[in-house]
Amino acid sequence: MLDTASNRPELPSEIARRRTFAIISHPDAGKTTLTEKFLLYGGAIQMAGQVRAKGEARRTRSDFMQMEKDRGISVSASAMSFDFGNFRFNLVDTPGHSDFSEDTYRTLTAVDAAVMVIDGAKGVESQTQKLFEVCRLRDLPILTFCNKMDRESREIFDIIDEIQENLAIDVTPASWPIGVGRDFIGTYDILHDRLELMDRANRNKVAESVEINGLDDPKLAEYVPEHLLEKFLEELEMARELLPALDPQALLDGTMTPIWFGSAINSFGVKELMDGIAKYGPEPQVQTAQPRNIAPEEKKVAGFVFKVQANMDPKHRDRVAFVRMASGHFKRGMKLTHVRTKKPMAISNPVLFLASDRELAEEAWAGDIIGIPNHGQLRIGDTLTEGEALRVSGIPSFAPELLQSVRAGDPLKSKHLEKALMQFAEEGAAKVFKPSIGSGFIVGVVGQLQFEVLASRIEMEYGLPVRFEQSQFTSARWVAGDKQAMDKFINANGQHIAHDHDGDIVYLTRMAWDIDRVVRDYPDLKLTATKEMMV
Repeated sequence: MLDTASNRPELPSEIARRRTFAIISHPDAGKTTLTEKFLLYGGAIQMAGQVRAKGEARRTRSDFMQMEKDRGISVSASAMSFDFGNFRFNLVDTPGHSDFSEDTYRTLTAVDAAVMVIDGAKGVESQTQKLFEVCRLRDLPILTFCNKMDRESREIFDIIDEIQENLAIDVTPASWPIGVGRDFIGTYDILHDRLELMDRANRNKVAESVEINGLDDPKLAEYVPEHLLEKFLEELEMARELLPALDPQALLDGTMTPIWFGSAINSFGVKELMDGIAKYGPEPQVQTAQPRNIAPEEKKVAGFVFKVQANMDPKHRDRVAFVRMASGHFKRGMKLTHVRTKKPMAISNPVLFLASDRELAEEAWAGDIIGIPNHGQLRIGDTLTEGEALRVSGIPSFAPELLQSVRAGDPLKSKHLEKALMQFAEEGAAKVFKPSIGSGFIVGVVGQLQFEVLASRIEMEYGLPVRFEQSQFTSARWVAGDKQAMDKFINANGQHIAHDHDGDIVYLTRMAWDIDRVVRDYPDLKLTATKEMMV
């Protein structure tokens, strides 16, 4: 975790009030619903369900490709900014589907914390665990929301044990549920000694709060039925003995997670979670970069691209680069240096995303996420600064797990195909390799679903029907070493050599044994399964 000790200067108030976080969960744990309620409490939408209405309309289209066209997440849901009290929340949505885990991995490089949503009946599921490991690699602070408490759920202690064991993190309850399933009437807010009561009749109504003076307060018995009260008091006493109290520093270090219980669909427990993010979540943090790190309080503006979405507007071949501001106070119309090409760029129409709307961003501060429409100049991993040659590091590109060759239905359109493939490679949607012998391209992805999505997008956006076919290769590794060793290796292994879209040398393998052989025969070379997205 970055140094949060007192030797860091205090942040300007505009930056200190920002909270930039991602929501991670297994598909179906209730992430979309929670996002929607965040917007409701932030006053960004008047009635919960608007995000969802658009979402349902998007999901119920029968054409499966259409549904997955934007990788199962709508662009509007990928970054949202809204005010909550005195705080500015920047919420980044992540795709839950494991075939798009690389997209999620990169998104997590752009946030300062993560909210993990768990389904009360299912506990920690496989995808949650994978995403959690990514957060762990980055020491991200994590806040947990246990959803769907109004349905039959597992024992609370079982859920907490499972989180502690599977994810190796201390758990501290921030609230405690009273009753489960049909008997669920609300929660006890441990941090503020308050009773929160759920209104089942009106899902969009904010819960009723009752101030309590400790657990001996006779008011408890007025609101909580006797059979539930007894069990609740017993559980809470056990929880206080067995589980650690909230330590804000341990939360910031990523070693402890507070857990809130609630039901997002009933708008219950969400406000307490948001208060928790505001109070305990980290302010914008220092960004790792070369040759020096970037601190948010620096006067000069710097930011980096962590996601590129192409053809948002099919009529114009535009691409929007999602940029996380790392330092300074950005104003619309500013000229920033594009570090990779060393060219100045005037940022004249940056956008802010709010629910499903985009609006022009007149200004942005460190911690904010803005969209910059461009025609392909900006790629994932690019850094924008006020002149200094800084490069944000730590944005990974992974070796694909599945490789297939691709052919255009019409052989005369191979140039168009190359253009389409290069665009998807820059967007980070796939790896594209050009073998040094023979024609054609080899496309690599993390999950099978991505091939189907790519075929559908190439046809829709470029009017090019394509076929993906089995390839003789099974995996790819980037190769690095001194020129002499590289030349010798390339000459001896011509049929296995390809270049990626950045022009870097890639070794395509047919079986695992190939990699062992190269490691044995060429000790001076390095084969890697990831590469930094930097130029």
